[in-house]
Parts: sequence; structure tokens; C-alpha cells
Amino acid sequence: MLPEDGTIISKERFPSPHPRIHLYTITYFSQGLKIKGLLAEPIGQEVYDGFLYLRGGIKNVGKVRPGRIIQFAAKGFIVFAPYYRGNQGGEGYEDFGGEDRLDAISGFKLLENHPRVRNDSIHIFGFSRGGVMALWTAILCRTAASVVTWGGVSDMFLTYVEREDLRRMMKRVIGGTPTKLRKEYEYRTPLFAADELDVPVLIIHGEQDQNVSVDHAYRLEKILNEKDKHVESWYFREYTHYFPPAVNRQVVEDLTQWMKQQTQK
Repeated sequence: MLPEDGTIISKERFPSPHPRIHLYTITYFSQGLKIKGLLAEPIGQEVYDGFLYLRGGIKNVGKVRPGRIIQFAAKGFIVFAPYYRGNQGGEGYEDFGGEDRLDAISGFKLLENHPRVRNDSIHIFGFSRGGVMALWTAILCRTAASVVTWGGVSDMFLTYVEREDLRRMMKRVIGGTPTKLRKEYEYRTPLFAADELDVPVLIIHGEQDQNVSVDHAYRLEKILNEKDKHVESWYFREYTHYFPPAVNRQVVEDLTQWMKQQTQK
């Protein structure tokens, strides 16, 4: 019998740029596949909130960056970032918000089982395509404390329309166009399951974003408000998909404080 999803198979030290945070390359189970990811743990025995970091992109575009993981861990979290199936030596094939969402859900379970993570205090963060992953994980993991989507995709139909440069990849990975495979695009679009999203949601988006248009944020905010969900939005009129370093640091500070406030309510 295979181990349960989220079970750690191996844990190897990875060079850390922070003297008080250890990094590890993790191999864990998801649907019987061996998946890779990066785990950040502040040194010591203190218990922390968990932080599931869900990256954007696909394959070698938008890879997990150790510095980014350290940035969040330094705010007082144990952070786990799945690489998703088929990446960095992991088994399987990444499919852009399809079955690979289960690697995020298994990552959530990994944090649930972590001896230094507080019960019911696991937050989910998604950047860019990771927004879809984060929303689906929050929908399917009802014990999540909060979810943050930053420059996040919420509508795969809109992504296909807006990103002509991604259409060939999307047709190859998903199997066709939205016209021919409507159910596959609906399956990847969390807006269709907004009724089931019962955790506090924070939307962060630059209004000049050309990678993921702010319409993704507007659509998500609108449907969550219509369904009387707990949603807060921070829009930045002058910024694109990537914020200047000083602003980025401040937003990280603000969003991590927002997360911790959700567990104190």
C-alpha cells in the first residue's frame, strides 16, 4: 500500500541564504507520484503558522525561488512550496491547474502533518497561475485559515483569450481550445466553484498587469461579493505583474500580518 498523500519520503538540506532558516528539498507523495518541493523552517522548536506557497508559470517558467520562500518564512511561518508534478525530478506531467492541483492539496496535508505547524493555521498563497492553484486548494481544504492570490489567474477562459503566447501550450497541455473543451477549462476555473470557497480571501493585483490582467481580480472579487464571501482587495494602480522591491517588501509585510489576523479572529 502506498503512503498517504502529503507523506514525506525524503528531506535533504538545501543551501539557505538566511542564518536562522533551514531550507530542505522535499520528496513527498501525491496520488502515488513522487513530487518535489522546497520547505523552509525557522531554526528551533517553536510552533508556527503554515504557509503553502503556490508558484506561477509552468515547468521552467516561474520556478520556485529560494529567496522568495525565505522572505515569507522570515515573517514567522513554516513554508512549503511544491514544484508540481514533472518538475525538478518529480514524477508525472504538469497540466496547468488540472490534476496537478492535487500536488498543492497534498502539500497542504504535508503542512497539516508537520509537528511544528499550528492546527487550523495553514495559509495558502498563490502567485500568477498559482492563483488558480491556491483557490482550488482553499475550496478543497476546508481547514485553511486564509488564501491570498497575488497577480493571480482566476479564469482560464480569460487567460486563453488574453495570452496569445500561451495558447499553443494551453491547447497542448489541456487538450484543445475552450470552444472544443469547455468542461476542461471550467474544471480549471475556480469561479465556477465560488460557492464552496469558505475561507477569508485577499486579492492583490497591479492594475497595469499585462501577464494576468486585473480583470481576473475583478471577476473573482465580484463573484465572491455576490455570494457574500469574506473578500478583501488591494489594487495598485501604477504597478504591473511585478512590484518594485521596496513596495514588494511592504506588501509582503502587510499580507503576512493580514494572514495572522485571520487566525486571531
